Amino acid sequence: MVKHMKQAIPILATIALVVAVAAVSALAPKDLPPQPLAELKEQYAKKQTPSVDHSKFPQLQRAFTRPQEVTEACIGCHNGRHIEVMRSNHWNWEREEYVKERGVMYLGKRNTVNNFCLSAAGNELACAKCHAGYGMQSVKTFNFSDPRNIDCLVCHDGTATYAKGQNMGGAPAPTVNLTKVAQSVGRPTRNNCGVCHFYGGGGNNVKHADLEESMFEPTREVDVHMAVDGANMQCVDCHITKKHNIRGQLYSLSSMNRNRVTCEQCHTGTPHEDDLLNEHTLKVACQTCHIPIYAKVNATKTYWDWSTAGKLGDGKPYEEKDAEGNIVYTSMKGTFRWGKSLKPEYVWFNGTAEHYLLGDKVADPTKPVILNQFNGSYVDLDAKIFPVKVMRTRQVFDPVNQMLVALKLFAPKPGEGAFWKDFEWVRAAEVGMKERGLPFSGQIAFIETQAYWPLNHMVSPKEKALRCTECHTRQNSRIASLRDFYIPGRDYSPKVESLGKWLLILTLFAVAGHGGLRIVVSIRRRAGGKR
Repeated sequence: MVKHMKQAIPILATIALVVAVAAVSALAPKDLPPQPLAELKEQYAKKQTPSVDHSKFPQLQRAFTRPQEVTEACIGCHNGRHIEVMRSNHWNWEREEYVKERGVMYLGKRNTVNNFCLSAAGNELACAKCHAGYGMQSVKTFNFSDPRNIDCLVCHDGTATYAKGQNMGGAPAPTVNLTKVAQSVGRPTRNNCGVCHFYGGGGNNVKHADLEESMFEPTREVDVHMAVDGANMQCVDCHITKKHNIRGQLYSLSSMNRNRVTCEQCHTGTPHEDDLLNEHTLKVACQTCHIPIYAKVNATKTYWDWSTAGKLGDGKPYEEKDAEGNIVYTSMKGTFRWGKSLKPEYVWFNGTAEHYLLGDKVADPTKPVILNQFNGSYVDLDAKIFPVKVMRTRQVFDPVNQMLVALKLFAPKPGEGAFWKDFEWVRAAEVGMKERGLPFSGQIAFIETQAYWPLNHMVSPKEKALRCTECHTRQNSRIASLRDFYIPGRDYSPKVESLGKWLLILTLFAVAGHGGLRIVVSIRRRAGGKR
């Protein structure tokens, strides 16, 4: 009996929640309707024009030989802005966070592990291509207090010609005309953000799956917000920026639910005309229904097997591609799988995450290591069902010290222990771990890891949003993996069905009894009145 009662608790809780939501919805004030779509579209479709013409400034009428000279010119007029940049995570590669069971600490690219190229730290010459600065060879030696190394142009270039050089520690490519770019700076556009965020992980759409080069000029079918035939919104329209502190944080590098970008900041918490749909927003994120598929245009990487890396052809590295041009094997990185037009996986998410950090012991090597565990459950009041891409990787592991290994991947020349130059597993592991001050046993193995990437972009037109039957169904429900609550149409419980039948029968009997009693009383009253 106790067991049956425990099984019924989630079901009864769900029923109670539905009733409570309906009651709250009925009592909620109706004087704050959602902002009309046409009004939002008009607001964000207005073209931003620079308030000044930088080509007229005498400070920029010169040939710049070094990018630091451009930064000095910028600071000369925009005094104080460099201090704001130097407080940002785009510059510091870390931010102050509270991490569960760790307390307050600094978290970011300096100390987190990912399951793509494993770690930015130790491979800065390559990875600093997406750092808002110049000349980073190592986070240990880079001078984060020198404002001259701030890269103003990567975010403010208005020519769409600025590019960072390959393996140059964040320096611009030699072909960039620094004078032309400096005279054409302005408000950041999708081009500025996309040159880094669309190509994270070493190629187009490798990491995010909802941010890739098709988003430079997407159609409405790809993304209703950024669509050039729609609202044509820029990244900074949602990622509101104050004093170079950009709203929005990546959950592979952040643990706290703060300074976030939300759909509700424009659309409110009750965006639908249908109250039943608005009730769903209590436990279902907007993205869940409005991003039914991701990687719509170009494929995204879904699996990476590092254990196959290092094979050579005729003594040289080689690569293989599929019919669409996606690399499926490379000597430098191993074997890949790709996917296109994929359905998301779904998790409970309350906005906070936990992280595996370099040096952490792996508790159970027989299970996949979750690198950024999302927190949440049905009973968590702040949690909602959220769509994610789950990246799965087989990566390097020290079986003796029971920790993930951060390989030394890149070096300018052979003989320095970099795997991409020498293809020696143990040597690359030894150098990589030594650079981070971590022990290495001299043995390597491979272990499965998983990382969660929340889906926030590639929002479909409302006509393409999920239909009720895609979740409320017993066959192939989108949220079949979330089993800690009862959902009508998906779940079946003999006890609840039986209870429902008996309640219905009792209700019918009660109605019949009540009606019969009223008839009897009415007859008696009439009979008494005739006497």
